[in-house]
Amino acid sequence: MNARVECGQMSSAEFADDPLRSTVECDTAGVSALERFEFFRNWHSDIIDVGLAEGETATFEASEKIWQIADIAFAVIDTSPGHLLRWEHKKKPAVDNWVVTVRSSEASGPKDGSPRRRLRMANLAAPGDFESKGRLIALFFPYGAVDAPLHPEIAENAVEFLADYLILLHQNLVHLKQSSVSRVAEATTHMLAAVLLPSHEKLVQAQAPIDAVVTTRAIRAIGVQIADPDLSPEHLCKSVGVSRSRLYRIFEPAGGISNYIRRKRLLETYRALADTTNVNSISQIAENVGFTDPSSYSRMFKREFGLSPKEVRALGWQGIRHPLAFSCNHLDTGAATLNTLLISNALGLSDASA
Repeated sequence: MNARVECGQMSSAEFADDPLRSTVECDTAGVSALERFEFFRNWHSDIIDVGLAEGETATFEASEKIWQIADIAFAVIDTSPGHLLRWEHKKKPAVDNWVVTVRSSEASGPKDGSPRRRLRMANLAAPGDFESKGRLIALFFPYGAVDAPLHPEIAENAVEFLADYLILLHQNLVHLKQSSVSRVAEATTHMLAAVLLPSHEKLVQAQAPIDAVVTTRAIRAIGVQIADPDLSPEHLCKSVGVSRSRLYRIFEPAGGISNYIRRKRLLETYRALADTTNVNSISQIAENVGFTDPSSYSRMFKREFGLSPKEVRALGWQGIRHPLAFSCNHLDTGAATLNTLLISNALGLSDASA
C-alpha cells in the first residue's frame, strides 16, 4: 500500500510546537490503471464496502489523507470527478465508530456562490449506504463519545451548520499545532453532541466552533455584498441570523465588525491598484467596493497602508510590491484555542496578506 506514516523522536516541548501532520497518506498514482480501483477499495475494506456506480475503472484515480485528532480520525478522500461511488456499511465492521461524511460539489452551489454540501451521520455497525462523487470528508469517532441514538435525526439547519464546521476545520488543519489537538478534539465532540442532542448546556460547550462557523458565514456574506455602500452590521445580522451583540463579540479580534468591513474593502482596492491589468480610475476602484467619498477613502487608505492610492498604483505599474501592513493587535495569539485558531484564520488575521 502506497501509504506514508510519519513519526519521529523529539522532546515534548518541541513536539507541542510541531504542526499537526497527516498520519496516513494514500494515492493510486503508483498503481496500474486496471488495479487502481481495487487498490482504493482495500483502504477501507475492514470497515466499509465501496463500489463504482458510474465511470470506468481504467480511468479511476484517488488519494486520501487522514489526520489523527486525539481519538478522532479526520479523513479527506479525493476521487476523479467522473466517478460516482456507492459506500455500504459492512455487516460486521472492525469498529462500531460513528462516521460523519460531507460531500462537497462546487459546481452545484447556491446563488451566493457558496458550495452546496450534504452531510450524513451514522454508526458503522448499523446498516446503511450513501453515494459520493469528487471530494468526501469523513470524520470517525468512538461510539461512546456522544450519547445519541443509533439512528439520529438531525435538523436541516444543524446539518448545514455541522457541514460548514467540518469543512472549516479541514481548511485550518494546516495551522493546527500538536499542543492544540486535544482542545480541538474536545470542541469537535461538543459540536457533534450539540447537533445530535441540542440543549442549552451542550450549545454553551460548543460555543467556540459555533462562533467559527458564524464568522465564516458572515465573511461569505460580506464578500457577496462588499460593493453595497449600505452594507452594515444590522444587515449582516439579518443575513447570518445572529444578534448584533454576538456579531460584535465574534469580530472583536478584528477590532469590530465595522472595522473588519472597512479593512476588507481597503484590501480589495489595494489589490486592484497593484494590478497592472486594472485600468479603472482610483475613484472607480473605490466605488466598486462601496466607498462613496474619494477624499475620506484616500485618508483611510494611507492611514492603513502608509501610502496613498496613487503611490500604490505607481509602484504596481513599476512592478514593485509594497508589503501590506495590517495590524493584528486585537488578536491574542498567545492563547491557542480552537476559537482563536479558526476565527483568526477566517478573519485573515494570521496572515495579513491573505
